[in-house]
Amino acid sequence: MTAEQQAWTREEFEAQLRAKEKFYHINHPYHELMRDGQLNQEQIRGWVANRFYYQIKIPVKDANILANCPDRDTRRIWIQRIHDHDGWGEDDGGIEAWTRLGIAVGIPRDELWSQKHVLPGVKFAVDAYVEFARNAPWQEAACSSLTEMFAPTIHKQRLAGWPERYPWIEQEGLAYFRKRVTQASRDVEHGLAITLDHFKTREQQQRALDILQFKLDILWTMLDAMWLAYIDHKPPYHNIP
Repeated sequence: MTAEQQAWTREEFEAQLRAKEKFYHINHPYHELMRDGQLNQEQIRGWVANRFYYQIKIPVKDANILANCPDRDTRRIWIQRIHDHDGWGEDDGGIEAWTRLGIAVGIPRDELWSQKHVLPGVKFAVDAYVEFARNAPWQEAACSSLTEMFAPTIHKQRLAGWPERYPWIEQEGLAYFRKRVTQASRDVEHGLAITLDHFKTREQQQRALDILQFKLDILWTMLDAMWLAYIDHKPPYHNIP
């Protein structure tokens, strides 16, 4: 067996996974404009409205993973992700928090929930992710969630910059980002353990990297669609009379 074919150690494998951070959508030009306070109200609203479609599909994705997972101990932990977004008991959950973000940027609740602003490219990308979680082995679907490794940075960036750069946004709307800083870190610990335990050979480890890249492609493609619609002002069918 050549050195190239040998499996990475657990530490090396984790380092390879974390090295994918450079492809995270925090580096997409749309997010860079957002970070620097360069988006106008329409562009912020477009992002919030389209990202909402992703938010409402997260618990669907996680329910698919649970349906495919025969391990009770894993299900008992993973189900918390559904509670985080759908809500549980007195906690209204992340979907409601995102709805309040929509209201804070000027999108009425009914308008946001109508999904009338969701771009076809965003919908196709998100639906592809849900379909992957439905059909893939549960360990592979769990691996795809590891973009959460990079999420706390982006949430902290918004919390630090938005109050100054977008003072027109009601501060109550930022609650989603505050909660996800700790939730994402907790989720990563579990998802990473599953991935490091399951993908053992170099071939399997490369498969995990490809899965993580697929999820990164999903997030990047969503912003590509938004850039075309809200930055270049070329929404779908813009050239059709």
